[in-house]
Amino acid sequence: MGEEQTSKTSNAGEKPREILLVPHTGREENIAAAARTAEVLGGADIVVRVLAHHDTRALDKHPSLRNLPRVTHGPEAAAGCELVLVLGGDGTFLRAADLARAQDLPVLGINLGHVGFLAEWEVESLDLAIQRVIDKTYRVEDRMTLDVTVYDSDDEVIGHNWALNEVSIENLNRRGVLDAILEVDFRPVSSFGCDGVLISTPTGSTAYAFSAGGPILWPELDAMLVVLNNAHALFTKPLVVSPHSTVAVESRSTTSSAMVVFDGFRNIPMPPGSRVEAVTGDRPVRWVRLDDQPFTDRLVTKLRLPVAGWRGPKPTDR
Repeated sequence: MGEEQTSKTSNAGEKPREILLVPHTGREENIAAAARTAEVLGGADIVVRVLAHHDTRALDKHPSLRNLPRVTHGPEAAAGCELVLVLGGDGTFLRAADLARAQDLPVLGINLGHVGFLAEWEVESLDLAIQRVIDKTYRVEDRMTLDVTVYDSDDEVIGHNWALNEVSIENLNRRGVLDAILEVDFRPVSSFGCDGVLISTPTGSTAYAFSAGGPILWPELDAMLVVLNNAHALFTKPLVVSPHSTVAVESRSTTSSAMVVFDGFRNIPMPPGSRVEAVTGDRPVRWVRLDDQPFTDRLVTKLRLPVAGWRGPKPTDR
């Protein structure tokens, strides 16, 4: 269920409202959108904190951005903020979600990229989206995440991390396959050679898992999706697994090394004989919704699906 946000009037002496702005600064139009956002929010007495990447030249050059307080990527980047606002594509959103989840904050994405499945609205609606943020007239819904632990061949923990989209187990030896065994609820399902294995959330089912041949899951569904990536086996169909299950992938001790990749930018090495365990995450991502558009419409729009000829139900049938 969504959590409704309502506008509140600040009293004298209260801490000023603050928002973390996470822009993609690779294009001039992106910088212009970030500047517009900062100006409008600042005009509403909202402090704008900006995430700075390694190359800050674009921020340094713009008069509306150069003097904003800056933070680098880390768990405390959004501390004290009420919301994380993302201007960019899906990659920028995933990095921003990492910061928002660390502080249990809502995250709102405005698409400046291509498909932008994770963004709530497009850049053409930027001014309206900013006003919704100012007025706090938005809903917040929880999106399922994954908690993942990687063990070595001696059952010692190598690392622990989380994912909003997917955890991808990727073979590092391109001249051979990764010999792996899939397990669900501590029982073996199948062994195979492959390029990798994807364990995805419903949110991530439209991303890497979809490209690898997996089905699309509606985000309201709580489930884990398992997709084998170029597996050499008789059984290679994707699996949709209960959110209460534990999904594990083991690599044989005689196979090559792999890498466990979380949402495309956080990594844990997976030596031969290692084990990856994934469960539903303890902490979801708090996702800002600005309208009630169903996921079906978003799917048709983002993937440009042909719907010509659809007649639909009569109004009296609804």
